[in-house]
This record gives sequence, C-alpha cells and structure tokens, in this order.
Amino acid sequence: MPFRAALLQITSSDNPRENLALVCEMLREARLGGADIALTPEVTNCVSNSRLQQDLVLETEVDDASLKVLQLLCKELNLWLIIGSLALKTNAADGRFANRSIVINNSGVVLARYDKIHMFDVNVTNEETYCESDGYRPGQNAVVAETPFGRFGLSICYDVRFPYLYRALAMSGAEILTVPAAFSHVTGPAHWEVLVRSRAIENGCFVLAAAQTGQHKSIRGHDRRTHGHTMVVDPWGKVLVNAGKTVGVTLVDIDLALVNKARKMVPSLAHTQEFDGP
Repeated sequence: MPFRAALLQITSSDNPRENLALVCEMLREARLGGADIALTPEVTNCVSNSRLQQDLVLETEVDDASLKVLQLLCKELNLWLIIGSLALKTNAADGRFANRSIVINNSGVVLARYDKIHMFDVNVTNEETYCESDGYRPGQNAVVAETPFGRFGLSICYDVRFPYLYRALAMSGAEILTVPAAFSHVTGPAHWEVLVRSRAIENGCFVLAAAQTGQHKSIRGHDRRTHGHTMVVDPWGKVLVNAGKTVGVTLVDIDLALVNKARKMVPSLAHTQEFDGP
C-alpha cells in the first residue's frame, strides 16, 4: 500500500532545546497532514563546528533529551520517525562523537541505528574547510531497517558520494534510501541533485533526502551555511519533491510498486558481476 512521508527541512542552531521545540511542532504538523512516517535532516539536534559547544550540549544516546522527547511524541502521534541523525557523545577513548541516524516506530521504540561511515574531510575552498573525523568517529556497519512501509537503507550526507554503499543496501533488500543531509552551500548547487538522482536510478530505489538549510546560528565558532533543497526522487530518477531553501514540512505519497516496475525495466541489480581489479 502507498504511504505518506513527511520530510522536514530545518535550520538547526547549536542549541538542542531550541531545535527540539521546532521539530516537535513540525512533526505535529506532519501528522495532521496525514504522514505515516517523518524524516529529519542530518544533525537535527545540533549544527556546530565548536568542539567546546558540542561538549557542553551533547549527550549520550541513553541520556539524550531530544531522543527521549521524540520517542514519546512518536507514541502520542502514532507516527514513525527516522531522525536523519543526532550528534551524540560516545564512550570512545578519543572522545569523538557519533553522527547517528535513528529509526523510531509508532510505539516510541528505537528499532534501528546507523552511524555515518564516510567522514566529510575536505577543503572545498580556502574559506570552506571541514574535518569531520576530528570530532566524529566513523561507523562500520551498513543498515537496512524493516518497517511496515518498506525496507529503508540508511545513510547520511557525505555517504551519498560512495555508490558502493547504496548498492550493498539495495542488494540487501532496501527499497527506499535515506540521505539526510547538511550539505555544503558550495558543493550543493553543483552536486546535490545529481548525486541523489543517481543513487535512485542505479539502484531502482526511492531516495528520501531531508536537508538542513540556510544560515545556522552559532554561539561559538563561525556560523555555517547549508544548501537545503530537500528532495524525494522515485526509482526512475524523477524528482517528486525539491523544497528549495525554505524551512518547512513537505508531504509526499510513496508507492513502492514503482520500485518493482523500475527494476523490471532495467534489472541492473540482477546484472551485478564480480570482477578482478585493474
């Protein structure tokens, strides 16, 4: 059966309480709009480039106030939720955080977790540089989450540049791929739509990509800008949603029959071949 997804496009600050209040309001709006499942962007709880600020406001998953509130809200609203990611403290000896996507069912139970595998360590321009691995430790496991709506292959932002991850997810049964993002405002105009559509086409999957947008307030460190343009792409590569740069909730109806149709027309998953390297 088709289902309705709500994608939240937000501008998170480095204040988790402030961000949580907005997300809760938007989830209520999504449910009123008939959403069965909602998706939020990467680092929903805190966008920050300050290690000091992160140390002050971030918590472990067990103690995270945002997660606890969102679990209760999912139960109250009878709503599934894929938190694009939360920035969370860990027990890692080096003190690095986790960038973790979390799937919550409509009873408020966490059913799946995915830690971002590929770290965004780049020098886009002299002014636009990132070293995500300084603050975050990479995950090691690909994850497909089973839901009543279909099988979701989880990923986060920079992962979208690594096609082999999505092929592994699709070969493991994923019908829908999630790409929550806080995409760079520099690379976004050139690469974001092309990458999201490519992952949909080559795997015959829907791609749901909720994004951060705009100028992010920062108490410490410099403010950050993100590209926005939350997207939904069908398995044939058709863009069903492009939310531009505006904060808000976008509703879209998903029919998984299109996955089978696309994969029958171009059965590339069945044509995967092993080969020796050059």
